[in-house]
Amino acid sequence: MTETLHIVGGGLAGSEAAWQAARMGVPVVIHEMRPKVGTFAHKTGLLAEMVCSNSFRSDDDERNAVGLLHWEMRAAGGLIMASAQEHRLPAGGALAVDRDPFAETVTARLRSHPLVSVSEEEITELPSSGHWIIATGPLTSAALGAAIRTETGADQLAFFDAIAPIVYADSVDMSVAWMQSRYDKGETEEERTAYMNCPMNRDQYEAFIDALLAAEKTEFHEGETAGYFDGCLPIEVMAERGRETLRFGPMKPVGLTNAHRPDVKPYAVVQLRRDNALGTLYNIVGFQTKMKYGAQTSVFKMIPGLEGASFARLGGIHRNTFINSPRLLDTRMRLRTRPTIRFAGQITGVEGYVESAAMGLLAGRMAAAGILGRDLPPPGPDTAMGALVAHITGGAEARTFQPMNVNFGLFPPIDAKGGRRGRKDRYKAYTDRAKSSFRQWLDGQG
Repeated sequence: MTETLHIVGGGLAGSEAAWQAARMGVPVVIHEMRPKVGTFAHKTGLLAEMVCSNSFRSDDDERNAVGLLHWEMRAAGGLIMASAQEHRLPAGGALAVDRDPFAETVTARLRSHPLVSVSEEEITELPSSGHWIIATGPLTSAALGAAIRTETGADQLAFFDAIAPIVYADSVDMSVAWMQSRYDKGETEEERTAYMNCPMNRDQYEAFIDALLAAEKTEFHEGETAGYFDGCLPIEVMAERGRETLRFGPMKPVGLTNAHRPDVKPYAVVQLRRDNALGTLYNIVGFQTKMKYGAQTSVFKMIPGLEGASFARLGGIHRNTFINSPRLLDTRMRLRTRPTIRFAGQITGVEGYVESAAMGLLAGRMAAAGILGRDLPPPGPDTAMGALVAHITGGAEARTFQPMNVNFGLFPPIDAKGGRRGRKDRYKAYTDRAKSSFRQWLDGQG
Protein backbone atom coordinates (compact mmCIF):
# COMPACT_ATOMS: atom_id res chain seq x y z
CA MET A 1 0.00 0.00 0.00
CA THR A 2 1.34 3.44 -0.98
CA GLU A 3 2.41 5.60 1.94
CA THR A 4 0.44 8.77 2.68
CA LEU A 5 1.79 12.27 2.12
CA HIS A 6 0.82 14.76 4.84
CA ILE A 7 0.63 18.45 3.94
CA VAL A 8 0.42 21.12 6.63
CA GLY A 9 -1.42 24.17 5.29
CA GLY A 10 -4.25 24.43 2.80
CA GLY A 11 -3.23 27.64 1.08
CA LEU A 12 -2.22 27.92 -2.57
CA ALA A 13 1.03 26.00 -2.11
CA GLY A 14 -0.48 23.21 0.01
CA SER A 15 -3.47 22.86 -2.30
CA GLU A 16 -1.27 22.61 -5.40
CA ALA A 17 1.09 20.14 -3.69
CA ALA A 18 -1.86 17.92 -2.75
CA TRP A 19 -3.28 18.02 -6.27
CA GLN A 20 0.02 17.08 -7.91
CA ALA A 21 0.74 14.22 -5.50
CA ALA A 22 -2.76 12.80 -5.80
CA ARG A 23 -2.53 12.91 -9.61
CA MET A 24 0.59 10.73 -9.27
CA GLY A 25 -1.38 8.16 -7.27
CA VAL A 26 -0.22 9.06 -3.76
CA PRO A 27 -2.80 9.40 -0.94
CA VAL A 28 -2.75 12.86 0.65
CA VAL A 29 -3.99 14.35 3.91
CA ILE A 30 -4.18 18.16 4.06
CA HIS A 31 -3.91 19.42 7.63
CA GLU A 32 -5.59 22.85 7.71
CA MET A 33 -6.28 24.52 11.05
CA ARG A 34 -8.92 26.87 9.65
CA PRO A 35 -11.76 27.44 10.44
CA LYS A 36 -11.20 26.03 13.96
CA VAL A 37 -8.10 28.18 14.42
CA GLY A 38 -8.28 31.50 12.60
CA THR A 39 -5.65 34.00 11.47
CA PHE A 40 -5.48 37.77 11.25
CA ALA A 41 -6.19 37.80 7.51
CA HIS A 42 -8.27 34.72 6.65
CA LYS A 43 -12.06 34.96 6.74
CA THR A 44 -13.12 31.42 5.78
CA GLY A 45 -12.14 27.77 6.09
CA LEU A 46 -11.79 27.40 2.31
CA LEU A 47 -8.61 26.01 0.81
CA ALA A 48 -6.55 28.44 -1.29
CA GLU A 49 -8.20 31.52 0.22
CA MET A 50 -6.57 34.66 -1.17
CA VAL A 51 -6.11 37.26 1.57
CA CYS A 52 -4.15 40.08 -0.05
CA SER A 53 -4.36 41.09 -3.71
CA ASN A 54 -6.56 39.14 -6.10
CA SER A 55 -3.98 39.38 -8.90
CA PHE A 56 -1.57 36.75 -10.20
CA ARG A 57 0.17 39.60 -12.05
CA SER A 58 1.18 39.51 -15.72
CA ASP A 59 -0.09 36.65 -17.89
CA ASP A 60 2.38 37.39 -20.71
CA ASP A 61 4.27 34.11 -21.11
CA GLU A 62 6.59 35.39 -23.85
CA ARG A 63 8.29 38.38 -22.25
CA ASN A 64 7.50 38.24 -18.54
CA ALA A 65 8.94 35.91 -15.89
CA VAL A 66 5.74 35.52 -13.86
CA GLY A 67 3.76 34.96 -17.07
CA LEU A 68 6.24 32.21 -17.92
CA LEU A 69 5.61 30.70 -14.49
CA HIS A 70 1.87 30.70 -15.33
CA TRP A 71 2.69 28.78 -18.51
CA GLU A 72 4.80 26.19 -16.70
CA MET A 73 2.11 25.57 -14.09
CA ARG A 74 -0.52 25.15 -16.78
CA ALA A 75 1.77 22.75 -18.67
CA ALA A 76 2.13 20.71 -15.46
CA GLY A 77 -1.64 20.42 -15.02
CA GLY A 78 -1.76 22.85 -12.11
CA LEU A 79 -5.02 23.15 -10.18
CA ILE A 80 -4.36 26.73 -9.09
CA MET A 81 -3.89 28.06 -12.63
CA ALA A 82 -6.86 26.09 -13.99
CA SER A 83 -9.10 27.47 -11.25
CA ALA A 84 -7.75 30.99 -11.75
CA GLN A 85 -8.52 30.81 -15.46
CA GLU A 86 -12.04 29.60 -14.70
CA HIS A 87 -12.70 32.62 -12.47
CA ARG A 88 -10.67 35.21 -14.36
CA LEU A 89 -11.61 38.90 -14.11
CA PRO A 90 -10.80 41.68 -16.60
CA ALA A 91 -7.45 43.20 -15.61
CA GLY A 92 -5.70 44.29 -18.79
CA GLY A 93 -2.65 42.07 -19.29
CA ALA A 94 -2.80 40.71 -15.73
CA LEU A 95 -4.49 37.56 -14.43
CA ALA A 96 -6.87 38.69 -11.69
CA VAL A 97 -9.43 36.33 -10.17
CA ASP A 98 -12.76 36.41 -8.38
CA ARG A 99 -11.27 35.25 -5.10
CA ASP A 100 -14.25 33.55 -3.38
CA PRO A 101 -15.43 31.37 -6.31
CA PHE A 102 -11.77 30.59 -7.02
CA ALA A 103 -11.23 29.24 -3.49
CA GLU A 104 -14.55 27.39 -3.59
CA THR A 105 -13.51 25.64 -6.82
CA VAL A 106 -10.09 24.60 -5.46
CA THR A 107 -11.73 23.33 -2.26
CA ALA A 108 -14.41 21.36 -4.12
CA ARG A 109 -11.94 19.70 -6.48
CA LEU A 110 -9.60 18.63 -3.71
CA ARG A 111 -12.32 17.43 -1.35
CA SER A 112 -13.91 15.40 -4.15
CA HIS A 113 -10.64 13.70 -5.17
CA PRO A 114 -10.65 10.05 -3.99
CA LEU A 115 -7.02 10.23 -2.78
CA VAL A 116 -7.34 13.52 -0.88
CA SER A 117 -8.74 14.09 2.60
CA VAL A 118 -8.75 17.22 4.75
CA SER A 119 -8.11 17.20 8.49
CA GLU A 120 -9.16 20.38 10.31
CA GLU A 121 -6.51 20.50 13.02
CA GLU A 122 -3.54 22.59 14.04
CA ILE A 123 -0.15 20.92 13.75
CA THR A 124 2.03 22.32 16.52
CA GLU A 125 5.20 20.22 16.19
CA LEU A 126 7.43 19.04 13.39
CA PRO A 127 6.48 15.39 12.81
CA SER A 128 9.02 12.70 13.72
CA SER A 129 7.87 10.11 11.16
CA GLY A 130 6.14 9.87 7.79
CA HIS A 131 6.37 12.07 4.68
CA TRP A 132 5.42 15.71 5.21
CA ILE A 133 5.30 19.04 3.40
CA ILE A 134 5.14 22.21 5.51
CA ALA A 135 3.23 24.79 3.45
CA THR A 136 1.86 27.02 6.18
CA GLY A 137 2.64 30.26 4.41
CA PRO A 138 3.20 33.72 5.87
CA LEU A 139 0.77 33.19 8.75
CA THR A 140 2.33 30.06 10.25
CA SER A 141 0.88 29.49 13.72
CA ALA A 142 2.94 30.57 16.71
CA ALA A 143 3.32 27.00 17.99
CA LEU A 144 4.54 25.54 14.70
CA GLY A 145 6.76 28.57 14.12
CA ALA A 146 8.38 27.96 17.50
CA ALA A 147 8.92 24.29 16.61
CA ILE A 148 10.59 25.28 13.32
CA ARG A 149 12.83 27.77 15.12
CA THR A 150 13.82 25.10 17.65
CA GLU A 151 14.70 22.65 14.86
CA THR A 152 16.55 25.10 12.62
CA GLY A 153 18.25 27.19 15.26
CA ALA A 154 17.21 30.35 13.44
CA ASP A 155 16.81 33.45 15.59
CA GLN A 156 14.51 35.36 13.27
CA LEU A 157 12.06 33.92 10.74
CA ALA A 158 9.75 36.87 10.21
CA PHE A 159 9.28 40.14 8.40
CA PHE A 160 6.14 42.25 8.17
CA ASP A 161 3.70 42.29 5.29
CA ALA A 162 0.79 44.63 4.57
CA ILE A 163 -2.53 44.33 2.72
CA ALA A 164 -4.43 46.92 0.70
CA PRO A 165 -7.98 48.20 1.33
CA ILE A 166 -11.02 47.25 -0.76
CA VAL A 167 -13.66 49.80 -1.78
CA TYR A 168 -17.31 49.34 -2.77
CA ALA A 169 -17.48 50.25 -6.45
CA ASP A 170 -20.77 52.13 -6.20
CA SER A 171 -19.23 54.51 -3.67
CA VAL A 172 -16.64 55.80 -6.17
CA ASP A 173 -17.49 59.11 -7.84
CA MET A 174 -17.28 58.24 -11.55
CA SER A 175 -17.73 61.87 -12.54
CA VAL A 176 -14.13 62.18 -11.31
CA ALA A 177 -12.73 58.69 -11.85
CA TRP A 178 -12.68 56.90 -15.22
CA MET A 179 -12.19 53.33 -16.48
CA GLN A 180 -8.98 52.52 -18.34
CA SER A 181 -6.14 49.99 -18.22
CA ARG A 182 -2.68 51.48 -18.46
CA TYR A 183 -1.71 51.96 -22.13
CA ASP A 184 -5.17 50.54 -23.00
CA LYS A 185 -3.68 47.08 -22.53
CA GLY A 186 -5.91 44.08 -23.20
CA GLU A 187 -7.51 42.23 -26.09
CA THR A 188 -11.13 43.18 -25.32
CA GLU A 189 -12.86 46.42 -24.41
CA GLU A 190 -13.56 45.00 -20.96
CA GLU A 191 -9.85 44.33 -20.39
CA ARG A 192 -8.86 47.75 -21.76
CA THR A 193 -11.16 49.39 -19.20
CA ALA A 194 -10.42 47.12 -16.26
CA TYR A 195 -9.19 49.75 -13.77
CA MET A 196 -10.81 52.73 -12.07
CA ASN A 197 -8.47 55.73 -12.17
CA CYS A 198 -8.54 58.64 -9.73
CA PRO A 199 -6.48 61.66 -10.88
CA MET A 200 -4.56 64.08 -8.70
CA ASN A 201 -3.09 67.46 -9.53
CA ARG A 202 0.16 68.53 -7.88
CA ASP A 203 -1.45 70.31 -4.92
CA GLN A 204 -3.69 67.33 -4.19
CA TYR A 205 -0.73 64.96 -4.38
CA GLU A 206 1.40 67.08 -2.02
CA ALA A 207 -1.46 67.33 0.50
CA PHE A 208 -1.98 63.58 0.28
CA ILE A 209 1.72 62.89 0.97
CA ASP A 210 1.65 65.27 3.95
CA ALA A 211 -1.38 63.47 5.42
CA LEU A 212 0.15 60.07 4.73
CA LEU A 213 3.36 60.94 6.53
CA ALA A 214 1.51 62.45 9.50
CA ALA A 215 -1.05 59.65 9.89
CA GLU A 216 -1.07 57.44 12.97
CA LYS A 217 0.58 54.09 12.22
CA THR A 218 0.46 50.63 13.76
CA GLU A 219 3.10 50.25 16.46
CA PHE A 220 5.23 47.14 16.67
CA HIS A 221 5.57 45.12 19.84
CA GLU A 222 8.71 45.45 21.91
CA GLY A 223 11.57 43.54 20.35
CA GLU A 224 10.01 43.39 16.87
CA THR A 225 11.71 44.99 13.90
CA ALA A 226 10.03 45.88 10.64
CA GLY A 227 11.90 44.19 7.81
CA TYR A 228 9.61 44.66 4.82
CA PHE A 229 9.70 42.84 1.49
CA ASP A 230 10.46 45.52 -1.11
CA GLY A 231 7.73 44.26 -3.45
CA CYS A 232 4.99 44.87 -0.85
CA LEU A 233 6.02 48.03 1.00
CA PRO A 234 3.37 49.98 2.90
CA ILE A 235 2.64 53.19 1.02
CA GLU A 236 3.70 55.34 3.95
CA VAL A 237 7.10 53.58 4.01
CA MET A 238 7.46 54.35 0.29
CA ALA A 239 6.51 57.97 0.95
CA GLU A 240 9.16 58.20 3.67
CA ARG A 241 11.78 57.30 1.06
CA GLY A 242 10.98 60.47 -0.89
CA ARG A 243 7.97 62.62 -1.77
CA GLU A 244 8.06 61.54 -5.41
CA THR A 245 8.43 57.80 -4.72
CA LEU A 246 4.70 57.04 -4.98
CA ARG A 247 4.36 59.13 -8.14
CA PHE A 248 6.97 56.91 -9.78
CA GLY A 249 5.48 53.77 -8.22
CA PRO A 250 1.83 52.77 -7.75
CA MET A 251 0.60 56.33 -8.44
CA LYS A 252 2.47 56.85 -11.71
CA PRO A 253 0.32 58.75 -14.25
CA VAL A 254 1.85 57.26 -17.42
CA GLY A 255 -0.23 55.42 -20.03
CA LEU A 256 -3.49 56.99 -18.85
CA THR A 257 -5.74 59.74 -20.25
CA ASN A 258 -8.41 61.34 -18.09
CA ALA A 259 -11.69 60.69 -19.93
CA HIS A 260 -13.30 63.72 -18.26
CA ARG A 261 -10.42 66.12 -19.00
CA PRO A 262 -8.34 64.56 -21.82
CA ASP A 263 -6.27 67.72 -22.30
CA VAL A 264 -5.10 67.82 -18.68
CA LYS A 265 -2.31 65.45 -17.71
CA PRO A 266 -2.74 64.16 -14.12
CA TYR A 267 0.22 64.70 -11.81
CA ALA A 268 -0.49 61.34 -10.16
CA VAL A 269 -3.14 58.60 -10.51
CA VAL A 270 -4.54 56.15 -7.97
CA GLN A 271 -5.73 52.93 -9.62
CA LEU A 272 -8.37 50.51 -8.34
CA ARG A 273 -8.63 46.97 -9.74
CA ARG A 274 -11.78 44.85 -9.81
CA ASP A 275 -11.79 42.36 -6.93
CA ASN A 276 -14.85 40.20 -7.75
CA ALA A 277 -16.81 39.03 -10.79
CA LEU A 278 -19.80 41.19 -9.98
CA GLY A 279 -17.64 44.29 -10.17
CA THR A 280 -18.95 45.49 -6.81
CA LEU A 281 -15.56 45.52 -5.07
CA TYR A 282 -12.30 47.18 -6.12
CA ASN A 283 -8.92 47.08 -4.34
CA ILE A 284 -6.63 50.10 -4.31
CA VAL A 285 -3.58 48.96 -6.27
CA GLY A 286 -0.29 49.16 -4.38
CA PHE A 287 -1.91 50.75 -1.31
CA GLN A 288 -0.93 48.20 1.31
CA THR A 289 -0.65 50.09 4.56
CA LYS A 290 0.15 50.03 8.28
CA MET A 291 -1.97 53.10 9.07
CA LYS A 292 -4.55 52.69 11.82
CA TYR A 293 -8.13 52.29 10.63
CA GLY A 294 -9.30 55.80 11.51
CA ALA A 295 -6.34 57.33 9.72
CA GLN A 296 -6.93 55.18 6.63
CA THR A 297 -10.47 56.38 6.07
CA SER A 298 -9.55 60.06 6.42
CA VAL A 299 -6.38 59.86 4.29
CA PHE A 300 -7.86 57.70 1.51
CA LYS A 301 -10.92 59.94 1.26
CA MET A 302 -8.56 62.73 0.19
CA ILE A 303 -8.18 60.89 -3.12
CA PRO A 304 -10.33 62.57 -5.80
CA GLY A 305 -13.29 60.31 -6.53
CA LEU A 306 -13.03 58.54 -3.16
CA GLU A 307 -14.36 61.38 -0.99
CA GLY A 308 -17.52 59.35 -0.32
CA ALA A 309 -15.93 55.91 -0.53
CA SER A 310 -17.19 53.02 1.58
CA PHE A 311 -14.64 50.35 2.49
CA ALA A 312 -15.41 46.63 2.40
CA ARG A 313 -12.03 46.03 4.03
CA LEU A 314 -9.38 48.36 5.35
CA GLY A 315 -5.69 47.62 5.01
CA GLY A 316 -3.59 46.02 7.68
CA ILE A 317 -0.19 44.67 8.60
CA HIS A 318 0.79 41.20 9.69
CA ARG A 319 3.76 39.00 10.46
CA ASN A 320 5.10 37.00 7.53
CA THR A 321 7.14 33.93 8.44
CA PHE A 322 9.81 32.42 6.19
CA ILE A 323 12.84 30.19 6.71
CA ASN A 324 16.43 30.67 5.63
CA SER A 325 16.04 28.17 2.79
CA PRO A 326 19.59 28.43 1.32
CA ARG A 327 20.94 27.22 4.63
CA LEU A 328 18.17 24.77 5.60
CA LEU A 329 16.88 23.08 2.41
CA ASP A 330 18.47 20.78 -0.16
CA THR A 331 17.70 20.93 -3.89
CA ARG A 332 14.69 18.63 -3.38
CA MET A 333 13.25 21.16 -0.90
CA ARG A 334 13.91 18.78 2.01
CA LEU A 335 14.94 19.96 5.45
CA ARG A 336 18.58 18.92 5.68
CA THR A 337 18.22 17.79 9.28
CA ARG A 338 15.00 15.84 8.57
CA PRO A 339 14.85 14.70 4.92
CA THR A 340 11.29 13.35 5.22
CA ILE A 341 10.08 16.93 5.74
CA ARG A 342 9.84 19.30 2.79
CA PHE A 343 8.89 22.97 2.79
CA ALA A 344 6.83 24.68 0.10
CA GLY A 345 5.27 28.03 -0.66
CA GLN A 346 5.89 31.42 0.82
CA ILE A 347 7.52 30.03 3.95
CA THR A 348 10.48 29.02 1.75
CA GLY A 349 11.20 32.65 0.89
CA VAL A 350 9.44 33.04 -2.44
CA GLU A 351 7.08 36.00 -2.67
CA GLY A 352 3.74 36.05 -4.45
CA TYR A 353 0.75 33.80 -5.02
CA VAL A 354 2.09 32.26 -8.21
CA GLU A 355 5.59 31.65 -6.87
CA SER A 356 4.15 30.05 -3.72
CA ALA A 357 1.85 27.75 -5.69
CA ALA A 358 4.72 26.82 -8.03
CA MET A 359 6.87 25.72 -5.12
CA GLY A 360 3.91 23.69 -3.89
CA LEU A 361 3.67 22.05 -7.30
CA LEU A 362 7.35 21.06 -7.19
CA ALA A 363 7.27 19.88 -3.58
CA GLY A 364 4.16 17.79 -4.23
CA ARG A 365 5.71 16.11 -7.25
CA MET A 366 9.05 15.54 -5.55
CA ALA A 367 7.47 14.12 -2.40
CA ALA A 368 5.19 11.81 -4.39
CA ALA A 369 8.11 10.60 -6.50
CA GLY A 370 10.07 9.85 -3.31
CA ILE A 371 7.17 7.84 -1.86
CA LEU A 372 6.96 5.91 -5.15
CA GLY A 373 10.67 5.09 -4.97
CA ARG A 374 11.95 7.56 -7.53
CA ASP A 375 14.17 10.62 -7.29
CA LEU A 376 12.78 13.64 -9.10
CA PRO A 377 15.24 16.48 -9.67
CA PRO A 378 13.90 20.02 -10.08
CA PRO A 379 13.49 21.54 -13.55
CA GLY A 380 16.59 23.16 -15.00
CA PRO A 381 17.60 26.62 -13.75
CA ASP A 382 16.73 27.98 -17.20
CA THR A 383 13.02 27.47 -16.37
CA ALA A 384 10.99 29.77 -14.10
CA MET A 385 10.36 27.07 -11.50
CA GLY A 386 13.92 25.83 -11.69
CA ALA A 387 15.34 29.34 -11.33
CA LEU A 388 13.22 29.96 -8.24
CA VAL A 389 14.06 26.68 -6.50
CA ALA A 390 17.74 27.08 -7.38
CA HIS A 391 17.69 30.55 -5.83
CA ILE A 392 16.07 29.54 -2.55
CA THR A 393 18.05 26.32 -2.11
CA GLY A 394 21.52 27.70 -2.66
CA GLY A 395 21.64 30.43 -5.26
CA ALA A 396 20.86 33.18 -2.76
CA GLU A 397 23.29 34.39 -0.11
CA ALA A 398 22.09 32.81 3.14
CA ARG A 399 23.40 35.66 5.28
CA THR A 400 21.24 38.27 3.54
CA PHE A 401 18.39 36.04 2.32
CA GLN A 402 15.08 37.84 1.75
CA PRO A 403 11.85 36.84 -0.07
CA MET A 404 12.03 37.04 -3.84
CA ASN A 405 9.58 37.20 -6.75
CA VAL A 406 10.45 35.32 -9.93
CA ASN A 407 12.44 37.49 -12.35
CA PHE A 408 14.80 36.99 -15.26
CA GLY A 409 17.74 38.02 -13.09
CA LEU A 410 17.50 34.55 -11.48
CA PHE A 411 17.96 32.79 -14.85
CA PRO A 412 21.29 31.83 -16.44
CA PRO A 413 22.18 34.60 -18.92
CA ILE A 414 21.20 34.26 -22.57
CA ASP A 415 24.10 34.03 -25.00
CA ALA A 416 23.68 37.08 -27.22
CA LYS A 417 24.74 35.43 -30.48
CA GLY A 418 25.57 37.92 -33.16
CA GLY A 419 25.63 40.92 -30.85
CA ARG A 420 23.50 42.51 -28.16
CA ARG A 421 19.76 41.81 -28.05
CA GLY A 422 17.07 44.35 -27.24
CA ARG A 423 15.28 43.80 -23.95
CA LYS A 424 12.08 42.43 -25.54
CA ASP A 425 14.04 40.03 -27.76
CA ARG A 426 16.15 38.94 -24.80
CA TYR A 427 13.08 38.21 -22.66
CA LYS A 428 11.51 36.26 -25.54
CA ALA A 429 14.71 34.22 -25.79
CA TYR A 430 14.51 33.46 -22.06
CA THR A 431 10.92 32.21 -22.35
CA ASP A 432 11.56 30.16 -25.51
CA ARG A 433 14.51 28.44 -23.85
CA ALA A 434 12.54 27.88 -20.63
CA LYS A 435 9.54 26.32 -22.38
CA SER A 436 11.73 23.86 -24.25
CA SER A 437 13.57 22.91 -21.05
CA PHE A 438 10.38 22.57 -19.02
CA ARG A 439 8.78 20.31 -21.65
CA GLN A 440 11.84 18.06 -21.45
CA TRP A 441 11.52 17.94 -17.65
CA LEU A 442 7.86 16.94 -17.90
CA ASP A 443 8.59 14.36 -20.62
CA GLY A 444 11.28 12.81 -18.44
CA GLN A 445 8.71 11.91 -15.80
CA GLY A 446 6.90 9.47 -18.09
